[in-house]
Amino acid sequence: MGSCLSGDGAGPHGGAATALPYALAAAAVAEPEVGANKRRKSAAKIMKRNCSFDAKMELWLHRIPKRLFVNGSSEVASLFSKQGKKGINQDAMIVWENFGSKEDTILCGVFDGHGPFGHMVAKKVRDSLPLKLCAQLQLNSFHKDGHHDIISSGLGSLTSEESALTSTDGEAGIHNQNHTDIKTMRESFLKAFKVMDKELKLHPSIDCYCSGTTAVTLVKQGRDLVIGNVGDSRAVLGTRDEDDFLIAVQLTVDLKPNISKEAERIRKCKGRVFALQNEPEVARVWLPNANSPGLAMARAFGDFCLKDFGLISVPEISYHQLTEKDEFVVLATDGVWDVLSNKEVVEIVASTPPSSAARKLVESANRAWKFKFPYAKVDDCAVVCLFLNSSSNHYSAMDHPGTL
Repeated sequence: MGSCLSGDGAGPHGGAATALPYALAAAAVAEPEVGANKRRKSAAKIMKRNCSFDAKMELWLHRIPKRLFVNGSSEVASLFSKQGKKGINQDAMIVWENFGSKEDTILCGVFDGHGPFGHMVAKKVRDSLPLKLCAQLQLNSFHKDGHHDIISSGLGSLTSEESALTSTDGEAGIHNQNHTDIKTMRESFLKAFKVMDKELKLHPSIDCYCSGTTAVTLVKQGRDLVIGNVGDSRAVLGTRDEDDFLIAVQLTVDLKPNISKEAERIRKCKGRVFALQNEPEVARVWLPNANSPGLAMARAFGDFCLKDFGLISVPEISYHQLTEKDEFVVLATDGVWDVLSNKEVVEIVASTPPSSAARKLVESANRAWKFKFPYAKVDDCAVVCLFLNSSSNHYSAMDHPGTL
């Protein structure tokens, strides 16, 4: 149930909190005092510049209309997160309507951090991954439409985040009003996830050596649903069967080490996969020559101590074409799925007014934790409920007003 066992002494810092990346800290210790001082000053400047950019980015993101990342709701979605009993809430979530300046496009995501700095990693991915995905979609669309020279000259010197900021309200965002084809969407997801993980590795103020996050990220464009997933957070669809009964359809696979292809890849890279005696149902990933960190997933952002030993951040991408029978999608972290079945989740959401559906689901999960695992610490929970048909048999937000 715990995502990672890299507690005190498991990582290179021995559990000590530090803002410096592992490689930089190790280099500083090994250098002579004069060289170390120069290194520290250089690192301080880099961190100050990076923190300044992150602060400006966060301020800009908070001002974007129809971008939700705290407990709340809109006409089409509700989201709610609650801290468990393990310490700081390491879960994050997002709903971004009019994503990429397209009225029919919505991005949703949940992110479950783990490790000493998991909360920082989850928040960083929540803020940066959508921008990288937006930038990649625009770049791929321009390349496909024969505008390679224009985009290269106009945005070539910018980072993916900066180009997203530039084009969100500019001509680049207006150019591509047609639906992005699925192949382009898939390529954009793959590239955005790759760039995101690389940025985390180089980030001067977030230590991702033994910390990381899951990510299940959904883009709905018209009737097309594309999902990129790493880790064990999950997306489930609430839909009607042929007899008009509401059923649950799981849209993603929990990418855990007990899956044969995941375990095979990890072992080929000299990583080890086994479960502890006191929790035989939880397979974990371990270093070749040390019983650490014990990560309970096969793919994740960050966790660079395992990236040479089979852990990857490549997303598994799935596609679903929506029909009139599809009513809502639930994205949630494993704090929900560990105690509630897909069927139970769909039934809870279907019986609750949309504006409070996410909150009701988190509260139900909390009660289930206390009942099923009375001696375990309740896990953090984050939920996003995206409602697909305003004319469905589900509760109407206008008939049942409410706020979270």
